Amino acid sequence: MPRISLTDFVDIVSKSGTPKATKVAQVKNRPKYDPATDFYKPIRDFFVELHKKKQPKSKLKSALASVTDPKKLTNYPGIISGYSKWWGTRALTWFDPPADTFTAQGIDVAVNPELGLAINGKRHLVKLYFKSEPLAKTRADIVIHLMEKALRPHCRQGEIMAVLDTRKAKLIVPTVAVPHLDAVLLAELAYISALWPSV
Repeated sequence: MPRISLTDFVDIVSKSGTPKATKVAQVKNRPKYDPATDFYKPIRDFFVELHKKKQPKSKLKSALASVTDPKKLTNYPGIISGYSKWWGTRALTWFDPPADTFTAQGIDVAVNPELGLAINGKRHLVKLYFKSEPLAKTRADIVIHLMEKALRPHCRQGEIMAVLDTRKAKLIVPTVAVPHLDAVLLAELAYISALWPSV
């Protein structure tokens, strides 16, 4: 059974048409995961460690201290700036986020939000989105719904699923109930499942 990460799922859902099919092919055919080739791993790990160690917002200035890759040095500042803007004056307190696997339509999705943060006292499970293309709320809703299906049994009452578009400094959370999200989620996974054997 094919297994993809939540990040892969976000990337596929965020596209449409031919680029969507291309993304499925890339996910299927790339080499085995190697941290050295994970472009956003250093900045992802930095944010996690920052909150785990209860560091102040001012520590964001040191995010590039050990980065030497020219492409990362070009891309990361926008992410750091957006993250700093989103943080603002919010009180952020770390907790360990749960992880699990969601299985449907013959696809396993590893659901592992990077951040568990109490934001001004309200606990959120946060998936970080780093890409330069803005993540539309309609597509983020599908991701959040997947998180809800996989992680709700492991959560305290009232915990909120969220996606943070880091560059846009925008935390996307459920607002009003979106009809047919179960069907839309299954349709996305069915698309991946149908395409997988032929790409």
